[in-house]
Amino acid sequence: MPQQKKPQNPSVKDKKGTKTSKSLIKRLPVYLRILDNLIRRDVDIISSRVLSDETGFTAEQIRKDLATFGAFGTRGTGYNTSYLREKLLKITGLDKQIRIVVVGSGHLGKALTRYNILKNPYVEIAGIFDANPAELNTEILGIKVQAMEDMPRLIEEQSIKVAMITVPAEVAQAVVDLLVENGISAILNFAPTKLRAPAGVHIHNADLTIELQSLIYYSLEREKE
Repeated sequence: MPQQKKPQNPSVKDKKGTKTSKSLIKRLPVYLRILDNLIRRDVDIISSRVLSDETGFTAEQIRKDLATFGAFGTRGTGYNTSYLREKLLKITGLDKQIRIVVVGSGHLGKALTRYNILKNPYVEIAGIFDANPAELNTEILGIKVQAMEDMPRLIEEQSIKVAMITVPAEVAQAVVDLLVENGISAILNFAPTKLRAPAGVHIHNADLTIELQSLIYYSLEREKE
């Protein structure tokens, strides 16, 4: 796998060099996933209307999002899927494989690590770390779980800026503090707790329990009618 030699800024900027909204940044990977699927199906041209059907976003929203970064389509024709994918990869920084660290090798950490190794071509797991002595030196698809004290050295040596944490809530803030102290600037948090970070460090929270519990509301909604 290719190695990342320079630190990468995970923020996304528009064609004028200004920061874009968080909601737009979250939509870009959705467009990229759709384009990946279309290219696998040998679809060369795609319209904003068809992209709307595939993503659930309106065609107007899609055109507006893409126009933020430049003119990628042809009026009346649509977008060349390979060309648009190439542009989106560069915009999001995914034109080069991004090396990340995973902190926490419990059941969720193992599952997410396996998924990213097998299914996510844009990410390379550079290291997995855990404070539990029983987990040390075990392997997840060939990647050895290391002690927490080994993490700062790997982050510095490989200029890693992104981390994923799947640790218990009571230690999550201490893990974030350690990651930030060693240069991590983007964190995907699966711990069920609110975390603090200094300006310039971005934390995205993914609480699977809340997502499931909120979904249950809709399953009961029809019973109340």
